[in-house]
Amino acid sequence: MKILVVGGAGYIGSHTVRQLRRAGHEAVVFDNLSSGHAGALPGDVTLVRGDLLDQASIKATLEAHQPDAVIHFAALIEVGESMRAPGRYYRNNVVGSLNLLQAIADTRKIPLVFSSTAAVYGTTDAVPIPEDAELQPESVYGETKLMTERMIHAFHAAHGLPYVILRYFNVCGAAPEGDIGEAHANKTHLIELACLTALGQREKMMIFGEDYPTPDGTCIRDYVHVQDLADAHVLAVEALHAGKRSAATYNVGLGHGFSVKEVLDAVDAVVGGPLKREVGDRRAGDPPRLVADASNIVNELGFQPHFTNLKDIVQTAWNWHRTHPHEFRK
Repeated sequence: MKILVVGGAGYIGSHTVRQLRRAGHEAVVFDNLSSGHAGALPGDVTLVRGDLLDQASIKATLEAHQPDAVIHFAALIEVGESMRAPGRYYRNNVVGSLNLLQAIADTRKIPLVFSSTAAVYGTTDAVPIPEDAELQPESVYGETKLMTERMIHAFHAAHGLPYVILRYFNVCGAAPEGDIGEAHANKTHLIELACLTALGQREKMMIFGEDYPTPDGTCIRDYVHVQDLADAHVLAVEALHAGKRSAATYNVGLGHGFSVKEVLDAVDAVVGGPLKREVGDRRAGDPPRLVADASNIVNELGFQPHFTNLKDIVQTAWNWHRTHPHEFRK
């Protein structure tokens, strides 16, 4: 298959491009490089520099390359920023996705895999969280993802657009080879922050609350390795292409979680020394546990994560950050 990977130069996109090629597929990347990196892609991958806000650009790319399927990663993803600059997020994430959907509908019925998020659930008492849990996002970012999901449903109903939506939880780690990994301008992910602290780029690690109703008092989250997540996208696009699915939504996670303290202990063990820690107040809106019920993607698509040991996950992240302290910058 030839797959158009929109936002394919980003963190998850670049790992997915690698796994698509390993599975024998051809990848064409469409990316404006606002947060992605050309250096994260193999040198022989076709990169189209374009923006989803330019509908003519994405339509021309679809017509020129005639892909068998599209994987859509392109989005702004910072929750806090989305609350400060909602217009930017609605325009980029919602209008951009609408342009892509319309271009697909105008070209031909190309199957779509959409990169969504557990943020569409908001705070919920469900543990683990199933796909049919109530959708009540608590951030503009989560709302833009839910709006895009609803647009996809509408295009499926009106035009027969085949789709798989993947809602994933805490993405982490890096390619085991250590040559590509997380490289966001805004650092918010726990394992990444801990690795940067070990490198001396940050002074300390903050623990926001240690009085939660969990075994060690800190929040528990479901951490899915980026390469396992990339494999989930390969399974989804192959199922669409084979006609095994025409419309489906799946959670992607391990199905169990690790606490903040467990993650920091794992980083300490991997880097060979304790990180400086400071306990602060709880953050508003942080639920005690967020864990995926990922049984549907396991049972229906055969998803089997390979990175289930926390120290192994952290080791891949540390290998990337230790050897690329300035990420893709020279």
